[in-house]
Amino acid sequence: MNLEYFIAKRIIDSKAYKSSISAPIIKIGIVAIALGIIVMMIAIATGIGLQQKIRDKVVAFNGHATIAKYDTNNSQESENPISINQDFYPNFNSVEGVKHIQGVATRHAVFRLEDTFESVVVKGVGADYDWQYLKEYLVEGELPDFSNKRNENLLISQYFANRLNLKIGDTVNAYFLRKDLNKAPRILPYKIVGIYNSGFKEFDQQFAIGDIKHIQRLNKWEPDQIGNFEVFIDNFNALDEKTKAIFQETPSTLNVVSVKQKFSLVFEWIGIFDKNIAGIIGIMILVAGINMITALLVLIMERTQMIGILKAMGSSSNSIRKIFVYNATYLIIIGLFWGNLIGLSLLYAQKYFGILKFPNPEQYYMTIIPVYISLDYILLLNLGTFILCLAMLLIPSYIITKISPVKAIRFE
Repeated sequence: MNLEYFIAKRIIDSKAYKSSISAPIIKIGIVAIALGIIVMMIAIATGIGLQQKIRDKVVAFNGHATIAKYDTNNSQESENPISINQDFYPNFNSVEGVKHIQGVATRHAVFRLEDTFESVVVKGVGADYDWQYLKEYLVEGELPDFSNKRNENLLISQYFANRLNLKIGDTVNAYFLRKDLNKAPRILPYKIVGIYNSGFKEFDQQFAIGDIKHIQRLNKWEPDQIGNFEVFIDNFNALDEKTKAIFQETPSTLNVVSVKQKFSLVFEWIGIFDKNIAGIIGIMILVAGINMITALLVLIMERTQMIGILKAMGSSSNSIRKIFVYNATYLIIIGLFWGNLIGLSLLYAQKYFGILKFPNPEQYYMTIIPVYISLDYILLLNLGTFILCLAMLLIPSYIITKISPVKAIRFE
């Protein structure tokens, strides 16, 4: 049996150890490790969860990349049509990682009732539209179906439903202005079949989803003409690379803009979360490490006589250091165990029950605080904390080499 491990185990199991002067300090060290893991786990889970939720909402309304004409203006209205007769449509097989492409068109309109009105951007979509990105935001009714003949079904946001006092089955008139302002606007009666709430104010206050055939008719386009393409990829981390690859596979008359370029301020903002997470991790590991160093120093002082006796019996300083490192390792593992147990319990409770909510949902584009739980970052977090805390403990353990056997045996 390993002698150092045997002695360390006897120290840990002894009743005197558990009732010694160092016991409260050791408990504080364990609590520091546990709290550190809990705080770091929550910081990572909520930080990444918030990043992903905001990113997914932006992508749901715009795709990962947009293909449009160079001369398209910066407004939300489609003016210059693109033919869908492209080599990359309906399947973008020339670029690996592109999982879907869809054609859309937008046009400004005004929802008008007897006593109020609201400006809106009607986004026209067709049979190729992938509803999976908006499905989770549906709060009432059903998603419209535009796969067959033209219809007047419309999906509106909770914002418009509240502002205009609309409900499922109601009809709302949409007024589309003509280029010649002297002519009366075109009126299209839409039937409300679904209500969504993404929590992203900029989109909820802007978009309603209708049939692209109406936009084509209003713009006097051909059935094979759209406003722009929305492209979806399977790996957001490869967005920049895929955007360049998509650009190279499109005609010179078309431009490709990634969602990060289009909404740079949003992505710069959520990128700050990474720095915050790194700062929290650094502080927590430092605090936990300092507490463990303090606990180890107290242990060494409390066992000074034992150190002197072991040295007098011929044990080397490195051998004695191992005893205390084994002891400290045990304490770190106990702290990690309780930290993971409590931390994961809190995260899963939040994930499935949504206990905690943002006090100002409009600032974070959502109501419930999201969490992201992955075995990868949990294992890396535990491994990193264990290694760093253990490395920090090697410094105070060096004091053992300076202890004189004669003085240590006499130490009280």
